Amino acid sequence: MSQEVDASHIMQVAMGSWAAKTILSAVELELFTKLGSDGMTAPQIADALELHARAIPDFTDALVALELLEREGDGKDALYRNTHATAVFLDKTSPAYIGGILEMSNARLYRFWGDLTEALQTGKPQNEIKHTGKPVFEELYSDPDRLAQFMNAMAGISLGPFNALAEKFDFSEYRTLCDVGGATGQLSILVAKRHPHMRCTSFDLPVVEPIAKRTIAAAGLSERVTAVGGDFFADALPKADVITMGLILHDWNLERKMHLIKAAYDALPEGGAFIVIENLIDDARRENAFGLLMSLNMLIEFGDAFDYTGADFAGWCKEVGFKETEVVPLAGPASAGVAFK
Repeated sequence: MSQEVDASHIMQVAMGSWAAKTILSAVELELFTKLGSDGMTAPQIADALELHARAIPDFTDALVALELLEREGDGKDALYRNTHATAVFLDKTSPAYIGGILEMSNARLYRFWGDLTEALQTGKPQNEIKHTGKPVFEELYSDPDRLAQFMNAMAGISLGPFNALAEKFDFSEYRTLCDVGGATGQLSILVAKRHPHMRCTSFDLPVVEPIAKRTIAAAGLSERVTAVGGDFFADALPKADVITMGLILHDWNLERKMHLIKAAYDALPEGGAFIVIENLIDDARRENAFGLLMSLNMLIEFGDAFDYTGADFAGWCKEVGFKETEVVPLAGPASAGVAFK
C-alpha cells in the first residue's frame, strides 16, 4: 500500500535561500534596529527604509510568516513589531546583537554559496581567491572596513557560546588563559569578568592587536587582560594554564589543525586544559545540521578546511599526547571540546 508523502519539507529546504535573503536584506536595511521597541505601519517602514511601494506589504508580511516580526491588526494600519528574539539579537542597540555574521553573509557568503556545486566537484574555494587570486584572510586583513565587519561578525556569533563557556567550565584550578586567534579579546574579557582570579591574554596577528587593546580598555580590564600580537603558525604560543581557540581550528586542513593542537600542548603545563569552541558535529553526523553546513562553508571559503566531530577532536588530541578529553555543550549548535594535558 502506497503511503502519502508530503513535499513541503523538500520545498522549504530547497527554496530556503528565499527566506535567507529576506532576513539578510532586513538586517542590511536595519529594519529590526529602526523598529526597536516601537510599532510601525508598513507605509512607515517603507518610508524609514526608503523602500519602493511594491515591496509593501509583501516584505513585512513575509517576515511575519517567518516569525521574525509580529503584526497587530490587518491592512495598511496594522502595526509591525520586533519579536522578542529579533529585539534581542537583531537590534544593533542590543548587547546580544548577532547581526554581524548576517551582515557578512549578505555581503560575502551568500553569493559564494551560489558556486557550491563547483566547490563540491573541484574541492576548491569559491570566495575572493577565485576572483582576485588573494586568500580570504589576506583580503579581509588588508581592508580596515572589511576587517571590522569580520571582527563584528565573529564577536556576534561567538557571544553566546563564549558566555556559556565562562559559566560552565570550572576555572577554579587555573590562573592564566591564552585565547589564540582572540580577535577583539571577547573571550578573554568574558572569562576575566566572570572569574576575577584569572589573567588572560588575547593572541592574534599584530594588525588585530590595537583593536583588541581598545576593546579591553573599554571593558576596564587592561590590568588583567593583555593583547599580544603574533602569528600562531610562525610563533610559539604564549604559555598559560588554559589555551582556548574559538572558531579557529575549523579554518584549516588536518595538517595545520595538528600543528595548532601540538602548539597548544607545548604551551600548557601538566594539568593544563586546551579548549576549542566550535559547532562540533555530533559523532554520528546526523543531527548538527548547522555544524555540517558550516563545514561546507569551510569548503567554500578555504577548500581543504573542515569542521569536525568530538570524536575527531579526541583522536587528534590523544595523538599529540593529551590524557583525556570531553565535550561540553554550550549554546545552540556550539560545543566546547576540552583536552587535558
